[in-house]
Amino acid sequence: MASINPIARARDLLREFFRLQAAAGIVLMAVAALAMVVANSPWHEVYEQFRQLPVGFSVGGFGLMKAAELWINDALMAVFFLLVALEIKREALSGQLSSRDQMMLPVLCAIGGVVAPALLFWGVNHGDATAMRGWAVPTATDIAFALGILALLGPRVPLGMKLLLSTIAVVDDLVAILIIAIFYTHELSIGMLAWAGAGIGLMLLLNRRGVTLLWPYLLLGALVWLFVLKSGIHATLAGVVTGLMIPLQGKENVVASSSETSHSETSPLEALEHALHPWVAYLILPLFAFTNAGLALGGLSMSDAMAPVPLGILLGLVLGKPIGIVATAVIAQTIGLAKYPAGMDFKAMLGVGMLCGVGFTMSLFITNLAFGRAGGHLIDAAVLGVLCASVVSALVGWVWLRMTLKAPA
Repeated sequence: MASINPIARARDLLREFFRLQAAAGIVLMAVAALAMVVANSPWHEVYEQFRQLPVGFSVGGFGLMKAAELWINDALMAVFFLLVALEIKREALSGQLSSRDQMMLPVLCAIGGVVAPALLFWGVNHGDATAMRGWAVPTATDIAFALGILALLGPRVPLGMKLLLSTIAVVDDLVAILIIAIFYTHELSIGMLAWAGAGIGLMLLLNRRGVTLLWPYLLLGALVWLFVLKSGIHATLAGVVTGLMIPLQGKENVVASSSETSHSETSPLEALEHALHPWVAYLILPLFAFTNAGLALGGLSMSDAMAPVPLGILLGLVLGKPIGIVATAVIAQTIGLAKYPAGMDFKAMLGVGMLCGVGFTMSLFITNLAFGRAGGHLIDAAVLGVLCASVVSALVGWVWLRMTLKAPA
């Protein structure tokens, strides 16, 4: 059988990835709009009943009972974070983050895109300790939404722009994971952490012994999730740890790179990543968006949008993201640390920075972590800021790139 060019295969995989992410972003937009419509309709009470619907189980003296919204945020989003961890590991070992030249610009831009929004949020809210729990809300980028906006621009978008945007978002997710682990952990249960550590140790042992079957990792990951849930650390971090433990290498101890590779030799990480993508893109994230984006607007006014928390988020995402990303990119290019990707210039970089202001999924997730204990009013205020900022960033970014990117001849 004739061998297949690895470069051609990589190109096909990238096209498939971007098609999936772009379509997922469009679905997210539709579901977020639906949530807003339902939350502000006569179906509002039904919507709230769905969010608070008790779901759980009890076995002997042990049980779990949570509202449907919390199951989505704690359990289903752990699968989302599992997928994020798989993507980060693959990119770090064999993708855009595996070489210094490819890694430098997106890593620096992602850091700038986290620091600048946080500083703007601090500038507005530094006098309020409770409000300052939300400093990380405007630091995240929603890759599905952003690539969905790029998809609306058609073939005028250079591949280098899609690669840069997706890689910035991957690094952005990694920073968000670290922020969640460090700053949004509550009282700890040492016993549950010990059990979680034992499960992680077993996964690490499986990895070191070259076990490539997926089910032992996923079974242990489910147990680790349960222990982490009970430990005081946010349960979604169990998904991150499980994803990092899944081996990227196949039975031949090399990363699978040919479509000729049999199913048994395919990289476990890539196989799981491929299997999870549609479930996360078309079920988990839309469910998360539907349960978290439904903000009742009755009684809200312009003054509510200009309150410190939503204003800090709005400024952080709409201004902080492009300022941090573009300023970092310009400095990096000026001093020779990195170069713009092929087909991109300052105007294109500015457009990327604008689109990175679409926070949505991760911003809403951090909102719940930051203000879940402070009361619904701060959650509503933060959700208002995230939604307004994401809409503004999406519209401004689309218009700017539509004006500045040249259509193919």
